[in-house]
Amino acid sequence: MALTLQAARLLHVETGEVETPGRVTVDGDRIAAVGGDPAGEVLDLGDVTLLPGLMDMEVNLLMGGRGETAVLSPVQDDPALRMLRAVGNARRTLRAGFTTVRNLGLFCKTGGYLLDVALAKGIDNGYIDGPRIVPAGHAITPTGGHLDPTMFSAYAPGIMPLSLEEGIANGVEEVRKAVRYQIKHGAQVIKICASGGVMSHTGVPGAQHYSDEELRAIVDEAHRRGLKVAAHTHGAEAVRSVVEAGVDCVEHGFLIDDETLKLMAERGTWLVPTTYLTEGMDLSHAAPELKAKAAEIFPRARTVVARAAEAGVKIAAGTDAPAIPHGRNARELVAMAERGMAPLHVLQAATVNAAELIGVDDRGRIAEGLLADLVAVPGDPLEDISVTTDVRFVMKGGKVFHDKRG
Repeated sequence: MALTLQAARLLHVETGEVETPGRVTVDGDRIAAVGGDPAGEVLDLGDVTLLPGLMDMEVNLLMGGRGETAVLSPVQDDPALRMLRAVGNARRTLRAGFTTVRNLGLFCKTGGYLLDVALAKGIDNGYIDGPRIVPAGHAITPTGGHLDPTMFSAYAPGIMPLSLEEGIANGVEEVRKAVRYQIKHGAQVIKICASGGVMSHTGVPGAQHYSDEELRAIVDEAHRRGLKVAAHTHGAEAVRSVVEAGVDCVEHGFLIDDETLKLMAERGTWLVPTTYLTEGMDLSHAAPELKAKAAEIFPRARTVVARAAEAGVKIAAGTDAPAIPHGRNARELVAMAERGMAPLHVLQAATVNAAELIGVDDRGRIAEGLLADLVAVPGDPLEDISVTTDVRFVMKGGKVFHDKRG
């Protein structure tokens, strides 16, 4: 049976047009009509604004959440326990209004299993509640790279051996094989570690980790199979190298200079700035040298969003959760606005832009024929973007997953 959602307002994020009142008729998992007379049962959502389902382009649902400890969990938690914890993370993310995410790279021991692919299948089959997932499988990283979990946790040699299938790959031959393995087992995007990170125990954050030759090999393997490549990268020179290698999306980019931003705009390379973590990340248990590194880099990172927007770089929203807790994804939208982006452009980064980045045209807008992924927030997000942190209603594929009316 058809269901009509009625709200005080409806925002068309692609144009900024606001319909008053807002009315969307849903039939099955699709939007049957926007506006017009109601059909079927009418669900009055009250004084809220209807938005398309929000999207987070950088999460790791297999990490973080209740009961995880940064040092012990990598060696104590088996894949089954990680999956159970991910169920809670997925549910919180969906209830926060994020109906689509990219799970950008496992960096934990799994025995070669692509846990995010399995999680996506479980959600799609209705076993558990969660967002639609674009899985990357294992992040591909060199030995000792930022996404090598044995480096991340500063383990002694031999504590947790990792295989090529788990993303540890060195040299052109190995990186090609690592990409092929992820694709074989269901990855829909390839995530690579192209530079150091703020929380790396070894080396400076901007240092390039893969050679230009290795980067080109990764991109070649992925693009021939129709997959995009997202690269964890900070330093300006490292970003320039991944852009010239043909990487599709730069994650973080905390140390990008204006010249490199111009190159990204010219090449059409996306940026997922993950800017909120520079103020929202819990560093209370970090080593003193890591805290010092963050104190130096995070203030510089907060300038990137405004400079990237000014340069014309394509921007999509992403949090790097659990660098911030799962379920608080909308804090990123608030931070992007605080950095100087207009609220409409922020909402576009989390909807139509994100849909373009992942190459889909069935979501990201409220229009007839698209997936019925809809959220409702109080007030007017064009006036106060922070209302996105108080999602009152979530529908995914025509099914209601969260309803906090009244």
